[in-house]
Amino acid sequence: MQTRIVILAAGKGTRMRNGDLPKVLTPFRGRPIIRHLLDAVETSGVDPRPVIVVGYGADKVRNALGDDYEYVVQAEQLGTGHAVICAESALKDDAQNIIVLYGDHPFVRADTISSLLALHRQNACPISMLTVRLDDFEEWRAPFADFGRIIRDSTGSITGIAEAKDATPAERAIHEVNPAFFCFDAAWLWAHVRLITTGNAKGEYYLTDLVSLAIREGACIASAPIAPQESIGINTPEHLEIAGGLPDGTL
Repeated sequence: MQTRIVILAAGKGTRMRNGDLPKVLTPFRGRPIIRHLLDAVETSGVDPRPVIVVGYGADKVRNALGDDYEYVVQAEQLGTGHAVICAESALKDDAQNIIVLYGDHPFVRADTISSLLALHRQNACPISMLTVRLDDFEEWRAPFADFGRIIRDSTGSITGIAEAKDATPAERAIHEVNPAFFCFDAAWLWAHVRLITTGNAKGEYYLTDLVSLAIREGACIASAPIAPQESIGINTPEHLEIAGGLPDGTL
């Protein structure tokens, strides 16, 4: 299989205040949040059996979603980079490209997944990513203030991602953010993902640190824009309320 999809779904979602319900099973428009994403993945046709990284409430997630997916367990939630490492054994032998998505993004469209793969195939870059540009972080756009900021040089090339918790005031003023839609060259990914360190405010292994590793090597980062509404993730009851006020897909 040339391209595989990994969906990160291990978090407890403490901020959702769901009791013992895993975050990705939070009801949204009559179905678990993650089910909306899985429908888009299926429609895209990119990967007929995506890998889902589970952790908190792993059995509940499996029981809710069924046997159409491959599951791997992230026993400790040590960050997004660590979650991808946990999926390596399920992916390493049969993929040239790896797309990483998040189970709490219900508005991702099938053609967005396909376009991310097309972007990656059109460029000789180890990493391809989608970004979001905003006028401000007010009203329904407020959740994007917690996203990492895209750092570019004078030529427009991406030179880094500053996570919101680690960003300087100048970086936080940037209105282009990272919704965490990535496609990686698989061989490059497995050679570099274990080089990620925990030198950040949360002490976690950030998958986004791979961007800095690629740049230090002189590699390019391919990017394309995505509509902000499509990139809304659900991490709190407030985010759930915002998402509930939006139509399916982009506006």
